[in-house]
Amino acid sequence: MEGSQDQVRFAILTVSDTRSSATDRSGDALERLIVAAGHRLAYRGLVRDEVDAIETALREWIASPNVDVILSTGGTGITGRDVTPEAVGRVLDKELPGFGELFRAQSYAKIGPSAMFSRALGGIAGGKYLFALPGSPGAVADAWDGVLGPQFDSASKACTLLELMPRLVE
Repeated sequence: MEGSQDQVRFAILTVSDTRSSATDRSGDALERLIVAAGHRLAYRGLVRDEVDAIETALREWIASPNVDVILSTGGTGITGRDVTPEAVGRVLDKELPGFGELFRAQSYAKIGPSAMFSRALGGIAGGKYLFALPGSPGAVADAWDGVLGPQFDSASKACTLLELMPRLVE
């Protein structure tokens, strides 16, 4: 992580067959949250719900020295076109099952049993954090506010993802 000790460089990948850069409300919401928290947006992109396209974009950003964390939005549901978890699975070195569990628990409190349809997941790939979030603006805000934001806040007193970041490749 270059620059300030607590400024994290994020990349946002929107996965959608129907959205464009002009209609990507979830990506817009994530960008606002990241910047408001004092972090930096390194890259932002949009790909179709296709495993190879998602994997290619993720691998490019994993290899980039300008990225610390990759957040994808979209494609984590259960329909036939929802393939983000499969693409993410191809690139992960380690999965963080607790992220998906926490996200679904938080979602359950808001939407009840429908939370089971989310296949949100997180992990580590090439020394970078990677989180696959659902494609709605509300879900990405919930993931940031309830799980990720506090984990990338240097003021947090608990063990955090930010604190562990320098040791991901030891």
